[in-house]
Amino acid sequence: MGDKISKKNLNINVEYLTRVEGHGNIVINVKEGKLEKCFLEVIEAPRFFEAMVRGRSIFEVQHITSRICGICSTGHCLASVKAVEDAIGYKVSEQTKLFRKLIFHLETLDSHLLHAYFLVAPDALGVPSVLPLVKTHKDVVLLALRMKKEYSDMCEIMAGRHTHPITLVPRGWTKLPTEAELKKMKAIFLKQIKDLNTTLDIFKTVKLPDFERETEYVALTHPEEYAFYEGDITTTDINKKIKPGSYKEVVHEYHVEHSTSKHSKNKRASYMVGALARVNINFDKLNDEAKKAAKALNFKVPCYNPFMNTVAQVIEMVHCTYDAVRIIDHFLKKGVDYSDIVSSWPTTDEWPSFKVKGGTGVGTVEVPRGLLVHEYTVSEKAVVEKANCCIPTNQNLANIDLDMKKLIPEVMGRSKEEITLLSEMLVRAYDPCISCSAHLLDVKFI
Repeated sequence: MGDKISKKNLNINVEYLTRVEGHGNIVINVKEGKLEKCFLEVIEAPRFFEAMVRGRSIFEVQHITSRICGICSTGHCLASVKAVEDAIGYKVSEQTKLFRKLIFHLETLDSHLLHAYFLVAPDALGVPSVLPLVKTHKDVVLLALRMKKEYSDMCEIMAGRHTHPITLVPRGWTKLPTEAELKKMKAIFLKQIKDLNTTLDIFKTVKLPDFERETEYVALTHPEEYAFYEGDITTTDINKKIKPGSYKEVVHEYHVEHSTSKHSKNKRASYMVGALARVNINFDKLNDEAKKAAKALNFKVPCYNPFMNTVAQVIEMVHCTYDAVRIIDHFLKKGVDYSDIVSSWPTTDEWPSFKVKGGTGVGTVEVPRGLLVHEYTVSEKAVVEKANCCIPTNQNLANIDLDMKKLIPEVMGRSKEEITLLSEMLVRAYDPCISCSAHLLDVKFI
């Protein structure tokens, strides 16, 4: 892969890193053996969703925030809904919670499959994108496309459409699946077991870089389940559970010169969120099938290799598939209470039984890329007065930079092309959603 470079000098500038969501550059500069620059430069234009929701009704704000991302729009929607419900003091039914957990599984599966097959696999197979794999690994590409379409079809059943859900609202759902739709989803999942096993076999053979950097991991935890929808914030550095309303005890955001996205830290200079953090913290809560998958993939906790985040995603795919079937079976056996459906906008008749009180609420969820927080202050007129969103990619950016700063000196004996590829693979391993993360603007008056 090209001539060997000097161990003392290196200059890499990857403009518009490919196979990630959004725009970012990798900047690495080594001069006379000294690492002078090494970071992911986020150049995405700022997006002002926190300002967009101010002055808007609590019954429409989740439709706005779901537009933050086309990949994890359900996650933003539910974080928003949970923040509203927390602010006004509304408790949803257990049925609503369970269906929300089901749709979380669908989004997680859809996103993880996209990342593992279409964004990471080309690196492992030595090609620049998934397109060359159509010729060399046609059956695998068709499998991935089939699975992704099926996840999309099921998302449409639950959310009203695949992207930017319209059925998820404060207090519950505007539509719930019929028995026939539940049976259809179960049949799809059962048919996918074979494809899931094939996915495991494929990723058993994928060779990822051997690299480690111990860091702090942050994720939601729940005493009874593998946490996606609800739980307390837990970190590997703090021996206590932190309630969602106290998230700022862990998430300390700050600005850096090389990024339009905020960075975050806790006790150390950085921490990591996402699938690897979740599996490291909540491994014992994975279902038996996911634990067997972890063993088959030779994944052991704690794992300090960020490249293994993709393997953790595959393990979560197994967990989500079997847990989704469990939830569907619950409703097929017990039935669905359709009286739980609410209108998307309160009518005059509903107001007497649904009184809004003002307050501040926090909604925390685990989206595919990690811990997501929405915080709103709501008036007694059901209007959002203030908003704050903490995005997973923001929380990972400092950790990415520090991983690169450790990685580069360890691989300086390799060619420039190899070092460039490794740095790209490292960033892609985090599955960053850069557009989500860019929500600030540095204004200088001169």
